[in-house]
Amino acid sequence: MTKEERYRRVIAYFEQSMPEAKAELEYGSAFQLLVAVMLSAQCTDKRVNSVTPALFEAYPDAEAMAQATAEEVLEYIKSVSYPNSKSRHLVGMARMLASEMGGEVPQEIEQLQRLPGVGRKTANVVAAVYFNQPAMPVDTHVFRVSNRLGLAVGAKNPLEAERELVKYLPGELLPKAHHWLLLHGRYVCQSRRPRCEACGLTEVCLHHKTLHRKEVRR
Repeated sequence: MTKEERYRRVIAYFEQSMPEAKAELEYGSAFQLLVAVMLSAQCTDKRVNSVTPALFEAYPDAEAMAQATAEEVLEYIKSVSYPNSKSRHLVGMARMLASEMGGEVPQEIEQLQRLPGVGRKTANVVAAVYFNQPAMPVDTHVFRVSNRLGLAVGAKNPLEAERELVKYLPGELLPKAHHWLLLHGRYVCQSRRPRCEACGLTEVCLHHKTLHRKEVRR
């Protein structure tokens, strides 16, 4: 099977099984999505969604959060991972938006990465999810699934996986494809115990073929 054929079959499967894939983080604006994604680093979406309603009520936009101190923001996000550094980054991000960008979240990935606490993955998420740009965020789920399926086999880091996925996936599908791979990794192709019995991609999955060969040898 060629790589192009593997991509076509993976796309066809997800188009049928997950046609309405979307983010599980809850937000009402580009600023709120940016905040939620920053909070989600090494933390579950469920936990983030439990703290953001009160946080967004207190600080609905960049101008409001720019007036806060890190200590004040910390009181709202204590239950997420790394709350001290995240509260500092959130306030720094909001202040830069307010002082240099008119309080508006930029669409450009390069501009997003200028903001404190915003790395390439976070910038890609905002660009793809909110602005529907042809960007491919690669988190641990996307990295794992793309390697296992053979979409980015051999990629040594998220950037290499991102480049491979962008090369072969149609640009208009990238925002949706991000959710396909992420949700598949979160609920089916899990890290320690992939649920191959619940997966419709075993025929094209390189990881599954490797597991099958090992079982045959036994």
